[in-house]
Amino acid sequence: MTVNISSSNEWQRILGSSTVVVTDFYADWCGPCKMIAPTFESLSTKYSKPGKITFCKVNVDNHQAIAQAHGVRAMPTFLIFKNGSVVDTIQGANPPALTSAVEKAVKLASTAAPGASFSTPGRTLGGGSSSGASTRRSGQAFGGQPWKFSPFHFFNAILTFFGLYFVSLFSFDPYKAAEKSQFNINRPRAPPAPIQLNGQRLGGQNGSARPSGVRTLADLGR
Repeated sequence: MTVNISSSNEWQRILGSSTVVVTDFYADWCGPCKMIAPTFESLSTKYSKPGKITFCKVNVDNHQAIAQAHGVRAMPTFLIFKNGSVVDTIQGANPPALTSAVEKAVKLASTAAPGASFSTPGRTLGGGSSSGASTRRSGQAFGGQPWKFSPFHFFNAILTFFGLYFVSLFSFDPYKAAEKSQFNINRPRAPPAPIQLNGQRLGGQNGSARPSGVRTLADLGR
């Protein structure tokens, strides 16, 4: 259905509410305008979609301000708008050119904006939103462990570095010296020495032996 524009307010409303607007700027006294009018009406009947594709007719004698705002100086002039901006212009009574331009505009109206189908934020397991997941990840370092600055670890790293440096600097075999140095955090540690009590080793091979000279009730019955 073709809309005959009756005011500037109506024109602005249609430009703002329809994705594609195909407009025929005509004059009643214009012979070529009357010749191509049936083609325009046929395209309007075929492709009009409320809110998406709107066909309009603007009488330049009645709405000179609208015509001048869009630089219309010849009749007929067909302007095709997408989201309020002119994307195509056809001047003169040229049915093939008008039909081709309208078909191209129809494709523009049916094409969704890139990424529109993926605009919904994702969800993580448990129903939480992706924004919550990103918030939780922001406070974690590599490996998923919380990271925070520790003066102790910082100075310990500095001490380890210089310790290894000086140990290897003043030795004949720097590699071996650094490998056996107590500053080497990867050096295998010796097992702890067993605890001794009164000369007896606890947990050792003789840990269960009795000191000499000590007798028990079982010894009295022998």
